[in-house]
Amino acid sequence: MNIKQAKEQIENAMRAYLTKDEFGNYVIPIEKQRPIFLMGPPGIGKTAIMEQIAQDLGVALVSYSMTHHTRQSALGLPFISTKTYGGREYSVSEYTMSEIIASCYDMSEETGLAEGILFLDEINCVSETLAPSMLQFLQFKIFGRHRVPDGWIVVTAGNPPEYNDSVRDFDIVTWDRLKRIDVEPDFEVWKEYAYRAGVHPAVLTYLDIKRDDFYRIETTVDGKSFVTARGWSDLSDMIRLYEHHGIKVDESLVGQYLQNRRIAKDFAVYYDLFMKYKTDYQVDRILAGDAAPEVAARARAARFDERLSLLGLLLDAVGQELRGFSVKEQGLAALRDTLKLMKAPLVDKGVAFGELFELVIAQERKLLQAGKRAGTLSSDAMRAKMGAVVALEEERALLDAAAPADGAAAFELLKRDFAGRTAALRGDVGRLHAMLGNVFAFVQDAFGEGQEMVILVTELTVNEYSSRFISHYGCPEYFEHNKELLFYERQKEIDAELAELDL
Repeated sequence: MNIKQAKEQIENAMRAYLTKDEFGNYVIPIEKQRPIFLMGPPGIGKTAIMEQIAQDLGVALVSYSMTHHTRQSALGLPFISTKTYGGREYSVSEYTMSEIIASCYDMSEETGLAEGILFLDEINCVSETLAPSMLQFLQFKIFGRHRVPDGWIVVTAGNPPEYNDSVRDFDIVTWDRLKRIDVEPDFEVWKEYAYRAGVHPAVLTYLDIKRDDFYRIETTVDGKSFVTARGWSDLSDMIRLYEHHGIKVDESLVGQYLQNRRIAKDFAVYYDLFMKYKTDYQVDRILAGDAAPEVAARARAARFDERLSLLGLLLDAVGQELRGFSVKEQGLAALRDTLKLMKAPLVDKGVAFGELFELVIAQERKLLQAGKRAGTLSSDAMRAKMGAVVALEEERALLDAAAPADGAAAFELLKRDFAGRTAALRGDVGRLHAMLGNVFAFVQDAFGEGQEMVILVTELTVNEYSSRFISHYGCPEYFEHNKELLFYERQKEIDAELAELDL
């Protein structure tokens, strides 16, 4: 299955494992909750989906790579204690709590989250001395004499033997106690993640053209040659930062992440061409609706790979704007909820606004740090909450300057400030509507109702930021062309069905 399907399987298993009866006991006892084992090639996003699952379910996440652990660090250190049996004292061996188990308890103490995920990566590549204890852990969830805390689900991951010479095979007894999920790389599924993560459009459009280069592991005379989803994602992050600082992106940089000489060279050449298109096509002017007529004419005459690059540039620019809007909208919603909670202390109880704001801001920062520590906040959610904290600090400064007579007057000032922020958000909606309309108008002018329009509509549907914005605030051009796309797709289905008939 692909990584998206694996994520769904893990989330479903966790919901089942965390189900409690009327007495507060887990319906499936802890010892019967099979650890989940993700088996798949390296770099396809196994760790990334664990972060997403923790965020979706609101549970903590503790991650370890088991190749870094020795028997002592995993099990704990031995010490001698004294016990009495039958009236006589004996010296017995004990173990300190495992670092891994202790991390789960620490996380719960620091964040207040009683339930979580213990994710152990590269579980089938442990050292020879740790292997027997690792098998015992998978069967009984115990390191040394200490068990994983109740409410913590064990998820493990490993690579097939063809990708790692250190892999150890498990016996049937161990496999029979695991919930195994086999995962394969899938570009279309990764693309959904890529939009959410803001992967560079040069990466996305290159892979749309050369999908076989998305994931490749080969053995050559020079050793292992490989390109993984992780490599593309990390390269994208570095490209964004290089562009921000005005540093040239070249084949040397690309080869540090794409460790396949041919693919690294091809992408480096493509990236240079892609950036030339960005300059030539003046994307900002297209978004603003004042692109020169010759720009549409050039696009109309361009080869398909150049058209695809142009669409990638437009979609990236739109996606970045819509992502920023989404974060701003989430931050405003968080601010609204906080102000509602502050109304009663300010208006009814007469709490001094300076004292109240100090308390609320401190609490929000504490929740932000806890969410960051536990891994329950996505990058967008974190930015939204940070934006809400900044807004609270601005509102405290506003009240300090205005010095309202009482809590009711203070809250009226807060309401007016919030109304102004809401009006600004509405202004953003209008600006984004116009931007989307300009993109559709340009694509219509340059390509008509061709496959480029189909690609534009499809990618806006796949991208969660554009699909969320359009579903909430509408976009007449999208709905018009989406209707045509649905008719087009249905016609293709009918044609395929007719072709299969034996007439």
